[in-house]
Amino acid sequence: MKIIQAKYWTERLELTRPYTIAYERIDAVENIFVRLQTEDGSIGLGVAAPDAEVTGESVVDCRQALAGGLEPLVLDRDIRQLNMILRQVENALSARPAARAAIDIALHDLWAKYLDLPLVEVLGRCHRSLPTSITIGIKSIAESLSEAEEYRARGFRIFKIKIGQSVEQDVACLRQIRERIGSKILLRVDANQGYAPADFNKFIDQTDSLDLEFVEQPLPAGDFANMRGLPESVRNSTAADECLLDARNALECLQPPRPFGIFNIKLMKCGGIAPGLQIAAIANLAGIDLMWGCMDESRVGIAAALHAALASPNTRYLDLDGSLDLARDLVQGGFILENGEMRVTDRPGLGVKMIADCGLRIAD
Repeated sequence: MKIIQAKYWTERLELTRPYTIAYERIDAVENIFVRLQTEDGSIGLGVAAPDAEVTGESVVDCRQALAGGLEPLVLDRDIRQLNMILRQVENALSARPAARAAIDIALHDLWAKYLDLPLVEVLGRCHRSLPTSITIGIKSIAESLSEAEEYRARGFRIFKIKIGQSVEQDVACLRQIRERIGSKILLRVDANQGYAPADFNKFIDQTDSLDLEFVEQPLPAGDFANMRGLPESVRNSTAADECLLDARNALECLQPPRPFGIFNIKLMKCGGIAPGLQIAAIANLAGIDLMWGCMDESRVGIAAALHAALASPNTRYLDLDGSLDLARDLVQGGFILENGEMRVTDRPGLGVKMIADCGLRIAD
């Protein structure tokens, strides 16, 4: 079943709730969509959400990679040769993981549609559904408390709080959130590399009573030495994010003493579903729990990550809220979210469907 058409285009997606993390304020994002079509009329959709701080590529870089590589890599290729195509995509676009992710996701969507099954069933389902966290960015205590109460009312039971500005501010905010929402809500925090080693040690000491689930990437991505110097109990409840881009990084994170007890896989960091599952397999063999995360991205990318997460036996955590604050999206479907619990639909492929009146600006 040959691919006869390959298109890409960029969409600026405004956020309904701008937010701040340790290194930037975000009020809108640019996603690059990929659309593939086979000779029987089937459509495969993918998306790229590049971020120079995370994926090492800008939107311009990503567009250039797709302009020069998309059609030569996929046109006239048989979707039944998925792994062969993916290997060539990886070799050709090795320095552009978000661009690779867009192609990889669209190919997996087409492949599962060819087999007339939801992607998770093709990959091998391990979980029926899992709860996701929802994120509260860096903001005032009053704003954080207001968001926490809103999310609790919407049924979410896991909050991820962005930290990393100052230990004093972070701890004060977390204490008030914990006091306001009580002990039944799980709290995890993400420093986005925002702490120096001394600050992180102070943070750990001052939050011992807050029952935090885990801390995500507290130190700069390259600082394995200081991570390895932390007590084992701290390392086991710390998640690797910015330092975990691909399978090679996963192997580095397994060198003793292990700096992290949790791996956060994001399709945009590693290059898509196939490399994400490669990291997941390494982690599973090593007894490492997985969290599947995301950027601010369309439901296309969120659905892709969810299918992969539900097909991985060691998936324990989800942080797949990246489409919830988009003012608009180009697709519907892909997943069902009820009281913070996520599951995929029973539609073939990713289960996403283009919205007819979304006003495409597809590149020629």
